[in-house]
Amino acid sequence: MLSLAQTSESWYAAEYLSNHVWQWAVLLGVLIATFVIGKVVSFFLNRQGQWLSQRERFGAVGLVLSALSAPAALLIFAGGLFVGGLFMNLKIPKLPGLEGFWAAVCKTIAVLAVGWALYRLVTVLERFLRRWAAKTETALDDQLVPLVRKSLRVVIVIIVLLVIAQGIFNWNIGALLAGLGLGGLAFALAAQDTLKNLFGSLTIFADRPFTAGDWVNIDGHVGIVEDVGFRSTRVRTFDGHLVSIPNAIVTSSPVENVARRPFIRRVLNVTVTYDTPPEKVARAVEILKDMLAARKDHFPPERPGNVYFNDFNAASLNIVVYYWFTPPDWWEYLGFAHDFNMELLERFNAEGIEFAFPTQTLYLKQDSPLAADVRLRGGSGKPMPE
Repeated sequence: MLSLAQTSESWYAAEYLSNHVWQWAVLLGVLIATFVIGKVVSFFLNRQGQWLSQRERFGAVGLVLSALSAPAALLIFAGGLFVGGLFMNLKIPKLPGLEGFWAAVCKTIAVLAVGWALYRLVTVLERFLRRWAAKTETALDDQLVPLVRKSLRVVIVIIVLLVIAQGIFNWNIGALLAGLGLGGLAFALAAQDTLKNLFGSLTIFADRPFTAGDWVNIDGHVGIVEDVGFRSTRVRTFDGHLVSIPNAIVTSSPVENVARRPFIRRVLNVTVTYDTPPEKVARAVEILKDMLAARKDHFPPERPGNVYFNDFNAASLNIVVYYWFTPPDWWEYLGFAHDFNMELLERFNAEGIEFAFPTQTLYLKQDSPLAADVRLRGGSGKPMPE
């Protein structure tokens, strides 16, 4: 019988896939250690980054540390996987090419970690760009910041994929793209809408029919522009819904930019009853003119407001009021209209001028008091016998 020491030595020297148990144990230990170390480093960087970001002087450093926290853990794990492979016999006859594949996997994880870090650092750059754009007068800079952020992230993703494909796994990207020549036409047709939307976004930035934050009406969608991307423009409707409109539709549809109106026009029809005497109608017009004159500071100098007795409606006499309110703020306009209406109601009541409401007068014809005796006569002119 084998002794306990011999049994332990036999188990310790056992091989699985050309590697001893101790080698597998070392690999597992290294991976666990690097996983724990990565978590600790990530927690420390994130905690320290949050603390520094609250200090105005070191805010940028804090943002960088927070952005690097998660990628650092992945990079440490890639290093642990590489170190663990040094203790392993990767030249296994049953698995040819494992040594090269192991190294490629370690490099791939490391490149992904670096790319992830750069991807997250774009957020830090975006914050500085937003601060710079906020200092400029034009709103175009504020609109370009999201586009720059998305462009940089797309470039980073493409570079990472190219490094992994051609730099690590030695794929011939040029030959692969050349092999797509037969399907190039089909690919172009499939990407037609995408290209339309891309050129549409370039047209929006060149023509600037609106900027982020504007109140617009695009293809029947009324709301506030939140973002202009490569493919679509996002509009937040007043119901709270987020509508993504393809940029190709935006550039081919009429765009009503409500935010850029210089004033808010109001047409108010004031109706009075038909039994209102002419002098009271004239007095109503005079009251309305006085109210407009008292509020002339809210009207453009070239549009002071007008009042006319303009029509005889079916159930009322109509007085029309035109005015153009400035500044073109919707809530200020509603407050102004409220005050105007309240004063109009009070002054008309004080003058005894009655507002009209839809009415209809029916005249019923009574039977006539005169009776007519109608008789039919024959051809001889004599009355027909009864």
